[in-house]
Amino acid sequence: MRARLRRMLVPLVLATMASQSLLVVLSPTIVAVAADLGAPVATVGQARSVTALVSVLASLYLTARADHLPVRALLRWGSALAVVACGLVASASSVPLFLLAHVVVGLAFAPLLSGGFAGLAAFGAADRAWATGYVAGANALAWIVVNPLAAALTATVSWRAALAVPAAVAVAAMLTSGAAASARPGLVGASLWEPLRVMPARRWIGSEVTAFAGWTCLLTFAGAFFMEEVGVPQSAVGWVLAAGAAAYLLASSRAGRLAAWLPLRHLVWASALLMAVLIPLLLGTLRAPLPTLVAFCAVAMAAGVRTPASAGLALLQLPEHPGVMAAARTAATQTGYLVGAVIGGGVIAGPGWRALGVVLAAVMVASAWLVQRVHEVATSP
Repeated sequence: MRARLRRMLVPLVLATMASQSLLVVLSPTIVAVAADLGAPVATVGQARSVTALVSVLASLYLTARADHLPVRALLRWGSALAVVACGLVASASSVPLFLLAHVVVGLAFAPLLSGGFAGLAAFGAADRAWATGYVAGANALAWIVVNPLAAALTATVSWRAALAVPAAVAVAAMLTSGAAASARPGLVGASLWEPLRVMPARRWIGSEVTAFAGWTCLLTFAGAFFMEEVGVPQSAVGWVLAAGAAAYLLASSRAGRLAAWLPLRHLVWASALLMAVLIPLLLGTLRAPLPTLVAFCAVAMAAGVRTPASAGLALLQLPEHPGVMAAARTAATQTGYLVGAVIGGGVIAGPGWRALGVVLAAVMVASAWLVQRVHEVATSP
């Protein structure tokens, strides 16, 4: 029985890892891309905004059709689009073509991530928390595995060769997709607006957008913070980020054990508040390398508990439509990415890092307040 569950889990982990790999690969290659295409790094970095915007729109499309799309189909289409996207990005000869290729990256991201989390609904209540921890941890696994491999290929071959890494993960997700299973859909298909019509689901979406705005804002600017404020050399920043990813993975892969002791809503609430305490300490007080690294890893561990617990809570809001909530989650997380980038850029350019710590603390408190108003038990619309 356990072996069958592991087989079901593998494609979900690989699909989620593939979706994150499409984003992660930009970090170690962005300087080389800018030099090769003759553009500022800031301009090349807009590829991330293109991906986020397209993935939000694609997720809304999937939300309206999720009840009729098997998880296997989502994984296969997403994997195929990811391979095509990697080829288009790698062959781009100008900045406009590079940015245009990231439209396909966004189209691939949505079904991969939505399918990865929708597949969790096929697990029984006793195993879902365990499985969710590993699927959520796949995001960190992409940082740990893809980042150094892509950096090495960029340094030794070219940034174009580095695109082979996320493509390989997508191929692995495609080859294993047959083991994924779908939960039985509801008798009546959900509409695009179903998650917004149900009050607890609407509150959960607000909480998730807010939390991801805070967490991904920190991730986006963490490298710059460690270099500018802490004095970590650029050559070592990658190891700092990998340490945070490892801490996240460690916590998320064990979050299922905590879910056996505490209600999911309490886990999400408590971990969000813990992040609200730690982030101002990290950005506003600490500047010595070792204590700052420890604080960063502590924030990552809190996020590693919050993310899978929140994903499990999402499936309880529309239990008859797990694919709908999975697609809504993808849209919520990507909206959070966009909001977080805007908040971080504006605050850092103005009041600075200490003020950003206070702002992100307020954001995480707001997320915790919203999730307290989400139902813990499965409800029907």
